[in-house]
Amino acid sequence: MTPPWLVVPAAGCGRRMGADRPKQYLTLEGRTVLAHTLMRLHAAFPEARLCLCLDGEDRHFDSAWVPFRDWRRVDGGVERVDSVINALEAIVAEGADEQAIVLVHDVARPCVAADDLARLFAVVNDDPVGGLLAAPVADTMKRDDGAGRVARTEARAGLWHALTPQGFRLGVLRRALARARADGVAVTDEASAVEALGLSPRLVPGRRDNLKITHPEDLALAGQILAAQVSGAIPTDDEECR
Repeated sequence: MTPPWLVVPAAGCGRRMGADRPKQYLTLEGRTVLAHTLMRLHAAFPEARLCLCLDGEDRHFDSAWVPFRDWRRVDGGVERVDSVINALEAIVAEGADEQAIVLVHDVARPCVAADDLARLFAVVNDDPVGGLLAAPVADTMKRDDGAGRVARTEARAGLWHALTPQGFRLGVLRRALARARADGVAVTDEASAVEALGLSPRLVPGRRDNLKITHPEDLALAGQILAAQVSGAIPTDDEECR
């Protein structure tokens, strides 16, 4: 299979972390979060081509953290969706075909497993719409009343946590994001934009330890996950990790 294009939006400031720098530059097990994430992607797709979306005034980035041979820096936008659109336009400028596979991955997910990456890529290659890593909801879900109290309990059957990467063909993703932007549709992830086209992306079961670092306590948890993965303390069998 032709290696995918990888898009990694990394232009955010991570205000919820309350740190002195964007969360992708916080240290995790001796490396920045960004470096860990790119290493995981490279381990699965060493021949992939990377678009790394960075703030135009980023002063923390070090190109030594990028393990890919074929990569380019792309200016990030005001919102994540703008960064992804900029990356897609850069891919088009490189002469990529509309059928090229593009995987978009959150820079703040450094614990993604190689077997999940490989499985998603295989599914997306054979699916006319595309798909995303996801995990079935395991907790009881509560809907609040807007004032800090429970309004009702939501049935969790059929609910999934959307993870990344999310993978689609270049042409489909470009059309979806352009339409969403033109129609003022809120794009919470790439799949939501594709859904707005009337398409149904494939849900690809992924490991629950594919944590997104969002809050301060997540950084320590990600460190524990990485250490456990390296030591083999976290099972790799699919049935153990779903």
